[in-house]
Amino acid sequence: MKFLHHFSKELSTKFYRKYHADGVTMRLDFFDHILRVALIRDGERLLPTWSVSPEGECPLHGRDKLSVEGFQTVEPVCEEKDGLLRFSLDDVQFEIELHNFRITAKNVWGILYQDRNGLAYNFDHELGDGSVHFTRREPDQKIFGLGDKCGFVNKNGRSFALGCGDAMGFLAESMDPLYKHVPFYICVNSAGSYGLFYDTYSDGRINFGEEHDNYFEPFNSIRFEEENMVFYLILGTPLEIIQRFNAMCGGIAPVPDWAFRYCGSTMEYTDAQNTDERLRGFVAQCEANEIPCGGFYLSSGYTQIGDKRCVFHWNMDKIPSPEGLAAHFKAHGLHIIPNIKPAFLTDHPFYDEIAARGWFLHYADGTPAVFPFWGGMASYLDFTNPGAYAFWRECVKEQLVEKGYQDIWNDNNEYDVWDKEVLAHGFGNELPARLIRPAFSYLMTRASREACLIAGAYEEEKVPFLVSRAGIAGMQRIATTWTGDNFTSFRELRYNHDQAMTMALSGFAFFGQDIGGFAGPKPSPELFLRWIQYGLFTPRFVLHSWKPGEPSTMPWLYPELMPAVKRLFALREQFVPYLKEQMVRAMANNEPIIYPVFLKENDYDPEADCFFFGDEILACPVFDEGASSVTVKLPKEVRGWRLRGEGEVQKGGTVVTVPCAPDELPVWFVKA
Repeated sequence: MKFLHHFSKELSTKFYRKYHADGVTMRLDFFDHILRVALIRDGERLLPTWSVSPEGECPLHGRDKLSVEGFQTVEPVCEEKDGLLRFSLDDVQFEIELHNFRITAKNVWGILYQDRNGLAYNFDHELGDGSVHFTRREPDQKIFGLGDKCGFVNKNGRSFALGCGDAMGFLAESMDPLYKHVPFYICVNSAGSYGLFYDTYSDGRINFGEEHDNYFEPFNSIRFEEENMVFYLILGTPLEIIQRFNAMCGGIAPVPDWAFRYCGSTMEYTDAQNTDERLRGFVAQCEANEIPCGGFYLSSGYTQIGDKRCVFHWNMDKIPSPEGLAAHFKAHGLHIIPNIKPAFLTDHPFYDEIAARGWFLHYADGTPAVFPFWGGMASYLDFTNPGAYAFWRECVKEQLVEKGYQDIWNDNNEYDVWDKEVLAHGFGNELPARLIRPAFSYLMTRASREACLIAGAYEEEKVPFLVSRAGIAGMQRIATTWTGDNFTSFRELRYNHDQAMTMALSGFAFFGQDIGGFAGPKPSPELFLRWIQYGLFTPRFVLHSWKPGEPSTMPWLYPELMPAVKRLFALREQFVPYLKEQMVRAMANNEPIIYPVFLKENDYDPEADCFFFGDEILACPVFDEGASSVTVKLPKEVRGWRLRGEGEVQKGGTVVTVPCAPDELPVWFVKA
């Protein structure tokens, strides 16, 4: 019955209710502060989730999207009368019109959430293929989240792709998509705030006002390829929503202490023919310049055969003794985090063996699917195949961990798979790979993590350090991340900060940028110092670059600036104990380490330059070329604030201007 669907109750218990109409089941699950809504088509396979896992670790093959394990279920009093279902969660009253299943949620301030008038769901493909959901939009709403999306912190008025790709040299004001697939956002409107998380990995598009249809009221919308839809409506303040989202995704992974220190990285060293010499030289230069250092991110040039990069292959001409290099770094108190990639070039020494075993993404006849990848054509390893998963884990263990490389950088794992004919093993339930392609990054990183744990490499710290460029919701429980291959300019510095705040509002705790910019020109002396000043206040503090024909962005890029650089790096070292404390807080409370001020003071401008660096420090960076001071409105803190933790107490709510030259310490305030 097109455009008219009347749902009848099929099953109800204390904790959930099911309704059915015209080949579609709508299911409601009642959790503490959360309503889960599922639209399941008759005869359509429900794919698993690797994101939602409130008990912590998720089963390797994924979890049933309708599982209630680990959730705190609640028993609302439900009344069904005159075609309406009514109940309350927290202080929010829900009313569902069983005609077309339109949901309205109200509180004392008005309508908090509502499905769009008319048809809000794609019950009988009236709205096209796949899943569709329309919700009521207020013109002045604020939208936060969605992972590593570009532009202002408030995403209202824009639309974004659901998907991920290798966006090297992206412009952080507008480019889309980037590396993360996180269909979670927070909406703040006139009645309060709510969060929505769509438990899917398929491609699609999400809209917050860029699309308009004259036949309907203003709306937000999401469209994605998967036919079934499961989403979570999360109640609370924006901070509570982030906490509840992180909790239902399994929490936040711990980070070893050394990872808060400066870590070096550059493709220049590993692409050179004397890689071993350059890396040992890095250690010597850190010590000679008194630069405190925790480790080095080892780019993929160490795996080269000719001009090709072959994962798990050590180029012995560049690094004659991988074990010796690791031992040298360890003797100086540094870690090495080697880069690995999930695609095998067709001339990789392992390629034929992997293909023969059927461990690649493939076509129906078993032929491996091939894709352009770093200097040739390659096939992606299928991490939903238990044999491929075990193979990867063993390679990481034998080729890296047992050689002394106990921390892993999982890179280029966006899985650029668009062909509907390309299949994945699916742990015995074959399916089109494109439906779950961002989940491969999670499975890759998980296999790498297991290799570290199996090898017993963490007897002292018991904390594996994993980094992944691509990510899904739930990746934060096993790995850290960063904002990807950014570009060098003052404009990018500013929008990279907005991107960082967006990631903080999306559930990520430990992350940062390539300080100084990965691609593009060499940073000017002013930009170089300003970016370091800013980077001091991000959990990940890494200078990384690839600038052919230019020197790498290292601390000693400008010898004449070394006195200022040394002061800045010494300050970061002073912040390390504080960061360790803030990481403990973040893990305990499922909240970000750095975050916009409005998360604690709801009427503060979300686009303000200042932000919280942990709970006690307000960071006030400079983002504009030629600026010589910082003007900031201090948050309303009853204890007041002290500039850099010293001097007289400044009253919360006042506006202050502080001089700040590029070669000076940055501006920050500490709660008095």
